[in-house]
Amino acid sequence: MIKAIAIDDEKMALEVIKAHASKVPFLHLDEVFLDAIQALEYVKEQSVDLIFLDINMPDISGIDFAGLLPKETMVVFTTAYSDFAVKGFELDALDYLLKPFNLSRFIKACQKAQEWMELQPEREPESTFIKTGEGQVRLHFGELLFCEASGNYVTFQSEEEKVLSRMTLAEVENLLPSYFIRTHRSFLVNSKKVDKVEKHLLHLQQKTVPVSLSYMDQVMEFFQV
Repeated sequence: MIKAIAIDDEKMALEVIKAHASKVPFLHLDEVFLDAIQALEYVKEQSVDLIFLDINMPDISGIDFAGLLPKETMVVFTTAYSDFAVKGFELDALDYLLKPFNLSRFIKACQKAQEWMELQPEREPESTFIKTGEGQVRLHFGELLFCEASGNYVTFQSEEEKVLSRMTLAEVENLLPSYFIRTHRSFLVNSKKVDKVEKHLLHLQQKTVPVSLSYMDQVMEFFQV
């Protein structure tokens, strides 16, 4: 399923995209935005595969907006001005929809997105929500140093803070990207944050994590020590 949003300063244009999107079974239009700045904040926090992006907007042009996006985000420009087409494709836009576009043309753009995604290696998750005593908290995996289990709880240790959640380490392991490695029955470590490898210890930004005998061989192999 393609996760998409649409950005346009004209409400009617967004209604057209919503109507077309509802007829594409492999596309989920998560949100639509009249305000490009709000959309930019959304993209910073949420995973988005595809953006239907108007070019001529008041606060920030679609061309400039596209330049702020993660490299892997697909963009289909939508505009009433054909003069923008060349510039759009210079930015590696997936497609260019000239308003008013019909359903068949919209579906063709979506099919391009689907084909492109099928050619890409599977992307690992960047974050997830976990339950804490205060509700749901988003964890950004790249910021974590390690996860430590104690009884029925797991502590997620980042550079700045700790987050405690009632989970098992096995459950956590299923959530984490492949660069997290088990070093001990109670520890999962972000391998990208390791500064120094010793026989029984890993050093991560002035913190240490134990390496137990049962995991030592695979840890040493991972780091090619």
